[in-house]
Amino acid sequence: MMDAVASIPPFETFYAEHAGEVLSLLRRRVGRERADDAFQETFLRALRAYDRLHHGDHLRAWVLTIAARVAIDTHRRAGEPTDELPDLAHSDGRPAYEELAFLTDTLPPKERAAVSRKRRSRSAGTVM
Repeated sequence: MMDAVASIPPFETFYAEHAGEVLSLLRRRVGRERADDAFQETFLRALRAYDRLHHGDHLRAWVLTIAARVAIDTHRRAGEPTDELPDLAHSDGRPAYEELAFLTDTLPPKERAAVSRKRRSRSAGTVM
């Protein structure tokens, strides 16, 4: 019997699904001030290798491995030791849509849940 192999999604879909987690990891590893550059480097490396993937299994692990290696390279370029890279403290703060939550407080629970779900899905798709 043949094992099912996960298909490879379009790169845009892959990016939207993993961008938030990659940025969070990089902020912990290299700090907020260097995370944006490391984030771009991570997805540039992923894009360059994306057409060589044979299946879509374990894409999350794959991109997080790339991000971890980019973090190490970032520390090396800065002349910092890379023996043990600590997770740095960071604060992403509250998502912008939560600042407008008072506008939905008067809605019935079902409608409030629908609006909340829509806001979260939009904000997850717009991480860059």
